[in-house]
Amino acid sequence: MQLLFAPASPYARKVRVLLHELGESDSVELVEVATSPTAPATEVAAAHALKKIPALIRPEGCTLYDSRVITRYLDTRAGGRFYPASHIWETLTLEATGDGIMDAAVLMVYEGRCRPDDKQDHGWLDAQWGKIENALDALSDRWMSHLAGPLDMGVIAVGCALAYLDFRHADRQWRQGRDALDDWFAVFAERESMQATRPA
Repeated sequence: MQLLFAPASPYARKVRVLLHELGESDSVELVEVATSPTAPATEVAAAHALKKIPALIRPEGCTLYDSRVITRYLDTRAGGRFYPASHIWETLTLEATGDGIMDAAVLMVYEGRCRPDDKQDHGWLDAQWGKIENALDALSDRWMSHLAGPLDMGVIAVGCALAYLDFRHADRQWRQGRDALDDWFAVFAERESMQATRPA
């Protein structure tokens, strides 16, 4: 199998972290691509109908895309431990929360990169950050016990989302007033899987 990815993509990082946690990193060839929403790489356009990364090219079936599809497939293939049936809806909801933080944060980056300075909508940027802050508050208020529990895909998604905020939006100071979430992430970020997948 081949994974089309870019090191800075938080969605691709989710997949790579899961591979490390599963002990399956050697089973997937990582193919780094230089791609963007306005100039998608040829190999990405060929593999993914929406011209996005990550995409998992499988010799035995269709190419899988959307990080949640890829992680569910890889986890099922390895025995299903990161989407536990005992609390599947909590895990999926937490994963959606992490992915939603990534969505808003990536859109903010694209606004800065894809539009000239005089065309950027700062109200729209603030609205995206407002979504992120609301999600961070929800994590702090309602999800800390889950985050502190056994590792699952929801926990990985949140960890990758917070790492992306540090990578692209450090000036926004997401930690302010969220000490418990900050403390949790400080420990999570030291996991071998997170250290091995840090963007340059």
